[in-house]
This record gives sequence, structure tokens and C-alpha cells, in this order.
Amino acid sequence: MSDLRKIIIDDQELEVEGAMTLIQACEQAGVEVPRFCYHERLSIAGNCRMCLVEVVGGPPKPAASCAMQVRDLRPGPEGQPPVVKTNSPMVKKAREGVMEFLLINHPLDCPICDQGGECDLQDQAMAYGVDFSRYREPKRAVDDLDLGPLVETHMTRCISCTRCVRFTTEVAGIHQMGQTGRGEDAEITAYLGETLDSNLQGNIIDLCPVGALVSKPYAFTARPWELTKTETIDVMDALGSNIRVDTKGREVMRILPRNHDGVNEEWISDKTRFVWDGLRRQRLDRPFVRENGKLRAATWPEALGKAAEAIKGSKKVAGLVGDLAPVEAAFALKQLVEGQGGAVECRTDKAKLPEGNRAGYVGNVAVEDLDTAKEVILIGTNPAIEAPVLNARIRKAWLKGAEVKVIGPNMDLTYDYTHAGTGRDALANVTAGAEAIVIVGQGALQEADGAAVLAAAQALSGRMMVLHTAASRVGAMDAECTTEGGLEAAIDGADVIYNLGADEVEIDAGAFVIYQGSHGDRGAHRADVILPGAAYTEEQGLFVNTEGRPQLALRAGFPPGEAKENWAILRALSGEMGEALPFDSIVRLRKQLVEAAPVLQQVDQVPGNTGDTLPKGKLGKADFRLAVKDFYLTNPIARASELMAELSAAAKARRDAPVAAE
Repeated sequence: MSDLRKIIIDDQELEVEGAMTLIQACEQAGVEVPRFCYHERLSIAGNCRMCLVEVVGGPPKPAASCAMQVRDLRPGPEGQPPVVKTNSPMVKKAREGVMEFLLINHPLDCPICDQGGECDLQDQAMAYGVDFSRYREPKRAVDDLDLGPLVETHMTRCISCTRCVRFTTEVAGIHQMGQTGRGEDAEITAYLGETLDSNLQGNIIDLCPVGALVSKPYAFTARPWELTKTETIDVMDALGSNIRVDTKGREVMRILPRNHDGVNEEWISDKTRFVWDGLRRQRLDRPFVRENGKLRAATWPEALGKAAEAIKGSKKVAGLVGDLAPVEAAFALKQLVEGQGGAVECRTDKAKLPEGNRAGYVGNVAVEDLDTAKEVILIGTNPAIEAPVLNARIRKAWLKGAEVKVIGPNMDLTYDYTHAGTGRDALANVTAGAEAIVIVGQGALQEADGAAVLAAAQALSGRMMVLHTAASRVGAMDAECTTEGGLEAAIDGADVIYNLGADEVEIDAGAFVIYQGSHGDRGAHRADVILPGAAYTEEQGLFVNTEGRPQLALRAGFPPGEAKENWAILRALSGEMGEALPFDSIVRLRKQLVEAAPVLQQVDQVPGNTGDTLPKGKLGKADFRLAVKDFYLTNPIARASELMAELSAAAKARRDAPVAAE
């Protein structure tokens, strides 16, 4: 039931929900109210007092607009709508006073502060503060915290807005940060000096309105005004978080989240945020060919000639689509390989996903639907490491009262759940409400009875989501890069294998392997010809996320050395073979792609996924296993990153640490 109230803000009358806070009502009216502690995705603290406004006819003092609801305002003497002023002399004086207090102890180290140029305190001191201070006392200083290798602290700058405390406890689900002391001695600290243990901890860097929490790997490397900013899509997991890649020259300097309510809200995982040093190391920047058992650098004509010769002289060609390939490259590979009578396969982890049935390999639930879910059932998946931002959504639903059931191994999910069992028998016996959302992980689909597990999950309730682990998988399934019988059928009897960045696959000796990818990972070690491709920040491409939403990734930089865009390499190779593919630009390639898969036209929309009900099968006896064992080392870019290796080692040390009673 709506509770609409009339209110006048700065002489502008509007009608808003009674439950809205004044700061939200001001936002609706297009009036800017400064704030430090208020954040629309966190609980209300009301402790920075920067958002003060004047309520006419109310108490003779300014009111904190973040903590007062519209329904709390009294109407005028003749029933007129309540009046709020955000620019009266009272408000101006109050804001100047608050700003003066905030700056009493704040150090004047803007020239060396990493937040300089994008600092809320700096901006608001200019806009709402005064140009002098009446305080001449010495400033206090506080010891810095050690929160781990990701977040660097300068706690003397802290203004105690408590955003980091609220984020870590409410969204990330860890309880290591808090505030101790009172008055002058109040400080944000970590429980017993612990480092943060969460895959979402980097978000407190964005939330901090001053320079108290900054990015440790990025510290002192660039200024915001030197960077070129590109809005694109993340590929570290299959959620397709919206990100902004900041580059300086050819180097990626940092990766930040973009707001997208339907996908990642405004959070990203630590792997997404800090993987950029992996884009600089282990790069393939020139073609290689294998001679006498050893790889040597070659020219493009030589490498393409050797690859074309192998494909033309083969009995059967197989194409494998890796986890980070954009849909355009997968589609070009399909055209190239199938033109030679070969087979293409994108399910390189042997997941039993049904071909041509979008409701089967994607499900029919949008990520946003999790916010209002009353019951969530997780089958063979650990969203805390497979898609940490999606896990935060499930936690949000749990905080609102949703019941979470888990079928699979015991794990730490940042919220309480009912453990229904570890194996197939638990899946056969579990009950679900008609509105329950069932989330099936790739770990549940990789065994021989994967198709039966998927059918059983679909039958539990009418709402299912398949949680993918590979960013390219749904798009490649849409482009029909599949072979009946899966990976074994595709590579069975193949004497030439074209490996498009599939680094998680073991390829037996005997076959001639052409590897196209960005990093010198497992696939490159096994290759006979290496064709260096672009990474996800270096070319345009479509990626379809785990809910089936096509999104466009844009180019932030250029590939290193002689590396080229992935679709262009395949086009050049087809020309070398004398059977040129029917496109010579990415625009023409996309035109053919959307003709073949019309669903890809709906960029940034979740298509209503339809498909047949999956046929029931016989469930096996085994326990469910998880698809991702190490959050930090899931793909070639992450494995090339020094920071990810350090985080992985630290996580392993934490897991293996002896407990006091042992």
C-alpha cells in the first residue's frame, strides 16, 4: 500500500513515499545534499551530520536529513505540506560548522594522498566549508591498521563515517571491523588486529569518502586526472559485473566498479578489482611455432601458414572455446572449424548443459530476483567463491528473512543456511516452495549424471538459475558452439585441435595444437603454433552473463607487441587457408552473429528464457563437488598475477592454520 505525502523542498512541491528519508526526497527533487556517512546500500548511521537541512515549523535547529522520514514531518497550521529548506542561512552555517569540526584533526596531506582529485572531503570542503579554521591546537594522530595486502590504511585521515564497518558487516558478512573509544579517542579498528577475510573487501576503498582506506597495489602510481577511463564488462566470473578500466598509456592502472542495479549493484569482487597486474605479466606478444620440440618466435605469415597447412591436411579438426573468449571470437572459430567439417565445443569442463535449450543452460531467473526471494536452494555451488557479488545478493535476501538450503559440501557462505545433505540422495528428497529459487553450480553438472541433476533441479520449482563459472560459456552456447556428446565427442579422433584460450583442458599427446590466447599458460605450453590474442580489456566483445544478459565489453587499451584481436586472427587464418570467412570487420561479424542468435541483439536486457522441460534421468550416488577450488587462480590472467598468487597462498595458510585446541 503506498503512503504518498506532499512535501515542499526549496519552494518545489512534490509527492513522495512517506517511508522515504528527507535526503532521498531531496534527491528526487534534484536538490543536492552533501553527505559522508549516508550510503543508499548501507544502513543509516546518522553520525557525520553533513546532511543537515532546516525543517520549517519544526525544532529551531537543523535536522539530519538521512535519519528523518517524510512521514515524521508535521503539516503546516492549515494543513499545508511540510516545508524543508536546504540552502537557508541556518543550514549554511550548520554545514560550515560541521566541516570545520571534521577538519580539526584531518591532516593536510592532500598532495601525497591517493584520494586527491576524487575525494569527497576535498570537494565538500570547497563547496560547503569556510576558508579558515579557528582551531590552532596540535592535531591528533592514530596508528594505521594492517588489513592485508589489498587495503592500505591512513587512519589519521579517518572521519569516522563508519561506512567500512557497515559494509563489512552488512554486505560482506565479516565482523572484523568496528569502532572503539569515545570522543577524541574514537577510532575505527580491526578486531584483535586481524586482517580482513573477504572476497569483497576492496569495496571499502570506494566507499571511504576520504583517503583513510586506499588501494595498496595502486598506491602512488597515478593520479585520477592522468587516466583514460573506459566503461566495460568484467570476465573474472560469469556475473558480468559492470566495471571501469582506468589506463595510463598502454598500462591498466586500476579497475573500479560501475553501478548496475540489475547485475552487481556497485560492488565488485577482489579478483575483478586487483587482477590488473596479471594483464602485464606472462603475455604472449608474438607468434611462436614449435621446431624440434622447442617453441621459437616466428612472424605472423609463418605462424598462420603453419596453422593453415595443419588444418588443411587434417583428418578432423576440433575447436575448443576457452572461458574468456568473447562471443564474436567463438562464432568465428565455429565458422572456421565447421567449414572444414570439424566440431566445436565450449563446455570444456564437461558440464552437461543442454544444447539449444536456453531455459536449461541459463535458467529463467534474473539476478535481481534474488533480492526478493523467500527461499534459495544451492546445489553443488559455493557462490562465495564462484560469484562473490551474487553471494552478497543472497545474503541480502537472507537478512530480509529468506531461508537458504544447501545441497553439497559444508562451506562458509557469510550467512546461515540449512544443510540438506551432500549428495544426490539429498537432491531427491529436498522439498521446495513454488517460489523458491534454485541455483545450480557447475560442480553439480560436471559428473556423468549432470543432465539428470539439472532436470531434478528444474523440477524442484519453476525458478532455476544456472551459476556459470566461465564468462564466455553462455554466449558460446547461444552461438551454438557445441557438439553432441560434449568434449569427448568433439576431440575424439581429432588430429588438429584449435584451442581458443581453453587453459583448463588437458590435451593428450599426438594431436597438432594451435593455441590462440593472451597468456603463456597451460594451453600455450602444449601448443605447436601460438597465435597471440588480445585480453578482455584490449578488444571489443560481447559477453553473456550467467542470467543470460548480453553485455558489451569495450576496448580500454591495445594488445602488447604483435598480438591481435581474436576475431581478426581467425579471419586472417581463414584467408591464409584460401577460404576467407564472410566478414572483414567486427560490425559485419556481429550482423551475422545476431542473425544466427537473435537473442544477442538484446544488449543489457535479460531475455525471457524459454525452452523445453528437461527430460528426467537417473541420479547417481556420489556427493556433490565444487567447480572452483581456489578463488584467486581460476584463469590465465589471474594465474599471471603476483598479487593473486600472494592472496591464494595467504588463504591456504589461513585454512591450514592449526586451531588452538589441537
